[in-house]
Amino acid sequence: MTKNLVIVESPAKAKTIGGFLGNDYTVRSCMGHVADLSKKDLGVDVGKGFLPKYIVSPDKKKIVSELKKLAQDSEYVWLASDEDREGEAIAWHLMETLGLKKENTRRIAFHEITKPAILEAIDNPRELDMNLVNAQQARRVLDRLVGFELSPLLWKKIKPALSAGRVQSVAVRLIVEREEEIRNFQSVSSYRVSGEFMISEGKKLKTINAELNRRFQTKEEAAAFLKQCRNASYKVEDVETRPARKSPPPPFTTSTLQQEASRKLGFSVANTMRIAQELYESGKITYMRTDSVNLSDMAIAMARKEVTDTFGEEYVKTRRYATKTKGAQEAHEAIRPTYLREKAAEGDRSSKRLYELIWKRTIASQMADAELEKTNVTIGISDKTEKFIAKGEVIRFDGFLKVYMESSDEETQDEQEGVLPPLKTGEEFDLGVMVAQQKFTQQPFRYTEATLVKKLEELGIGRPSTYAPIISTIQKREYVVKEDRPGIQRIYNVITMKDGITTEEAKTETVGYEKSKLFPTDIGGLVTSFLVQNFDNILDYNFTATVEEEFDEIAEGKLIWQEMLKEFYFPFHTKIEDTLETSKKVKGEKLLGTDPATSLNVYVKIGRFGPMAQLGESDNTDKPRFAALKKGQSIETITLEETLELFKLPRTLGEFENSDVVVSAGRFGPYIRHNSSFYSLPKQDDPLEVSLDRAVEIIHEKKQEEIRKLIKEYPEDPDVKVLNGRYGPYISFKKENYKIPKGKNAADLTYEDITTILSQSQPTKSKSKKKK
Repeated sequence: MTKNLVIVESPAKAKTIGGFLGNDYTVRSCMGHVADLSKKDLGVDVGKGFLPKYIVSPDKKKIVSELKKLAQDSEYVWLASDEDREGEAIAWHLMETLGLKKENTRRIAFHEITKPAILEAIDNPRELDMNLVNAQQARRVLDRLVGFELSPLLWKKIKPALSAGRVQSVAVRLIVEREEEIRNFQSVSSYRVSGEFMISEGKKLKTINAELNRRFQTKEEAAAFLKQCRNASYKVEDVETRPARKSPPPPFTTSTLQQEASRKLGFSVANTMRIAQELYESGKITYMRTDSVNLSDMAIAMARKEVTDTFGEEYVKTRRYATKTKGAQEAHEAIRPTYLREKAAEGDRSSKRLYELIWKRTIASQMADAELEKTNVTIGISDKTEKFIAKGEVIRFDGFLKVYMESSDEETQDEQEGVLPPLKTGEEFDLGVMVAQQKFTQQPFRYTEATLVKKLEELGIGRPSTYAPIISTIQKREYVVKEDRPGIQRIYNVITMKDGITTEEAKTETVGYEKSKLFPTDIGGLVTSFLVQNFDNILDYNFTATVEEEFDEIAEGKLIWQEMLKEFYFPFHTKIEDTLETSKKVKGEKLLGTDPATSLNVYVKIGRFGPMAQLGESDNTDKPRFAALKKGQSIETITLEETLELFKLPRTLGEFENSDVVVSAGRFGPYIRHNSSFYSLPKQDDPLEVSLDRAVEIIHEKKQEEIRKLIKEYPEDPDVKVLNGRYGPYISFKKENYKIPKGKNAADLTYEDITTILSQSQPTKSKSKKKK
């Protein structure tokens, strides 16, 4: 009989905790949630006070059976899931599913996986916090109600297979509205004047860069100003030097870690959380889902010692940060290394880099301010009221900057401040060169995954445990895509005056290049428009934030979760029924113009398989022609000319082996058709430009690949083939795949061997089928 059974969520966590406990403890993993709402129907009995119908997940039945047997054979069961709402719900589901008794079940929680923390938790067990469980239930049930009722509405009013989520739809709305801002943005230019001035310092000639305190709206105004400065003299009118201090940012929360890992390391939100989870479960960092910036007394003491030993006493400054996040959840610590003396972590390169980032941020938060000296020099122009301003910055004491400098999301056009030479009022300068450069106002920045999380947090939408799932879901549903987009060339003017001579030059720059930015898809825009029009309260930012606050109140025992759901659901359900009856089907159809060759109307709209173009009318005797939009094209921005190009497909390239070679585009992209066979066109080949020779080359390559893949065929049944796959040989029969038993040589299999294998085995399931 086992004395103590400890149940945690993951095998990695079980392994780490198991190393801290003695032989009296058996540690097992439940692999996350063991129960969830039934997927066969709504899974919620609305008439019985929104009673959830939980079932054991099919893939967890074996785990539940094993845990139940272990629990029955144990004196005590310790539920050691995470200390947040999800963890509390997992512990509750385990108690219900395994039939655990209150008298011999203990709930323990900790925010770091260290031996002292685990032993302290065992010495101080607590009961399940049903307020936390109910907050998680309320979120899960509300999201199921919204999704279950909104999604079928979208199927009928827009297109099949769509889905909607309470928070995800709000996140998509942010991206759609930002894209509309960018589309409507009108860039305005002005001319920024800068000067390079020279002054003698002993035998050395020092240069100072300064900017005029005025911008000119037109090229003519800027050129006139430069000409007026031909014979001007320049002198120092004022030197202002003042001390400044820069304080370190607080330790990481979930949101700030996701943002900084994106900026500094280029990690996606999901990747950051995956690596952080691994670091936590191996005992390297504290719990990674938190909105607290607080550090424990022990952590502050560790930081003080580390800073003192490494940099010296003058670099130490103890700080206690207060959490300001709207609706901050459970009182966790900030994300920090478990032991600050460990400057590096074992693991792959990504783990090492994320750990180093967390270590530096934590240490920096307990270090002294950086002490700076900022200098502003005002340079006067004879006979002019305008002034040139030179800015300088000197670090007198680096403080926390010795370890860490926080990154910024948005690139600015401002010049970096440098070091200025010692200057006195009245000193005169010689002008080296004066330049007036055309500058354009910048359009609003598109969201990255990290800046979207930042915006959601600012609005009070979502919580640490939900940021990563929100970002992943909106991309999986194809309402949003994350991609790079090339910039465009833009001409700008530069006017230069040197030695009294003024010259003008037109230069080019690349603008609008986007890297790993979030773009709304056409279907994402259409769904958002429909939902905003019909369910503006659901997609209202304040409403969504208010719902989050109500979940917090449930977690604190201040609100009954069924009452909160009742207040929301019944008006929502009525609105769904009204919308079903009154709203029309939405196609997002847009008339672009007429085809000059046929005089037929050209439309773009959302079809069954996504954005498409239509040539001709649907109600005409002659059927209209259709073409899919190419990747990167949008029904909002595509032009008539670009749309007409799509109808140049299918193209007949010529003949090969007495059959036509045709290039066309389908649901899954461009392809070549030859002799009733289809060959995907590689990404680098443009279907509108690919030649017959290149098409034949692709056909040959595909055929050679098929020959290499085929190991054996059987005249007795042409449906049976032995093929070479990614993971070795296998049997293919009527579009199903079968494993070849160990010890059998694929090339030696007879037809009788094949029939025996087929009769005694089941077809293998592909990974894609499993996912579905």
